[in-house]
Amino acid sequence: MTSQQALETKSNAEEIKAIRKELELKSGKMEMLEEKIKTAEKGKMKSVPGLHYESSDGNFTASIDGRIQIDSQSNLINEVLPATGTDLPYELNSGANIRRARLGVEGTFLKNWDYKFEYDFSRGAGTVAAGITDAFLRYNFDNPLSIKVGSFKEPFSLEEATSNRFYTFVERHMSVNTFVDNPNTYKTGIGLNYAVPRWQFGIAFQTEPVGGFGQSVSSVNANGNQSRNNGSGDIGWQGIGRITGRPWMIDETKYLHVGISAGHTTVNNQYRADGSFSQVNSTPGQNSGGMSFVAFLGTNVDRTNVLNTGNLTSGPVGGADSRRIDSYDRFGAESALVYGPFSAQAEFLRTNINGLGYSGEHLTGYYGYLSYFLTGESRVYHVRNGAWNRITPNSNFHWKGPGWGAWELAAGYDI
Repeated sequence: MTSQQALETKSNAEEIKAIRKELELKSGKMEMLEEKIKTAEKGKMKSVPGLHYESSDGNFTASIDGRIQIDSQSNLINEVLPATGTDLPYELNSGANIRRARLGVEGTFLKNWDYKFEYDFSRGAGTVAAGITDAFLRYNFDNPLSIKVGSFKEPFSLEEATSNRFYTFVERHMSVNTFVDNPNTYKTGIGLNYAVPRWQFGIAFQTEPVGGFGQSVSSVNANGNQSRNNGSGDIGWQGIGRITGRPWMIDETKYLHVGISAGHTTVNNQYRADGSFSQVNSTPGQNSGGMSFVAFLGTNVDRTNVLNTGNLTSGPVGGADSRRIDSYDRFGAESALVYGPFSAQAEFLRTNINGLGYSGEHLTGYYGYLSYFLTGESRVYHVRNGAWNRITPNSNFHWKGPGWGAWELAAGYDI
């Protein structure tokens, strides 16, 4: 090698070294820039879907979401029974109604904590607070165990545990509405939950809902109030629990779900000072006592009662014909089979009445239905709730294109 060639080789080596150094500097700057972008993105609102916020260290998140659901109803036969005397017409009215109008925020903080607050503007007959549904804090242990305090749903029934965004029909079935939803499934208390893919259980010790029992109901229960002592809060308590599992399971599209629920709820009876009982709440801000169970048709447009027990407390204290409901016990059994696009679901519920003048009286209800996804989807399981979750279509719906979305055919029986 000549001296000239040696000089050229040395020059090339130095040039390559300089290029490498420059590339390293640029690479470092790119990494710093990417890190800054990531940090900035964590502190901004995102669509995931909905509005989502995440702090730069990931210790705090917040997501804002909401829903509006509209029910409509048209009756071919309007007059169900001719009215007589001074009775009002017995009609099933046609029309439309905003069933739910909810806005809420939920998220996490300090890694193991999460929270949820939701308000339903379609509720709240009586107080502003009555529109509150979920309002709780929850601590998630390192294992599948969690504990929460605040206002939240009772752990009872497969259909009640399923969000109203994800069940098959327009409304929950009558038995679930009568024994769980109508008396208000959102109550204040403390709950414990354990959930793994094959089984789950939840227990809770709760009292009246925010806004007073019967004021934040999702339907109508005029006698189901539990805000006592002239409205200052002489409360009733309940212990309630649910255990569910999938004893047979091939995969997430083929399994059998079973579960049982049970609960004991105390009822307050507001007697007047002279021992008489107020059947009707005639004084604003003062709630009548006792309890009634009602059922209406499977929409929320016309709430005509197809079942109404009337107030289960009646008559003065010590009266010959007086009755008093002190508590009621609820029991439920549930089952669901999922096999690809086919599914079947059924529940049986029973409520026992306890108190003066009652001996073995009870109410029962049940439903069952079959479902088939014509487009091939399979029902999705929500492990923490032991219930159904959002269906994701195999292909999105398009007016011009191959996508059909998800189409489901379902039929059932409800009593």
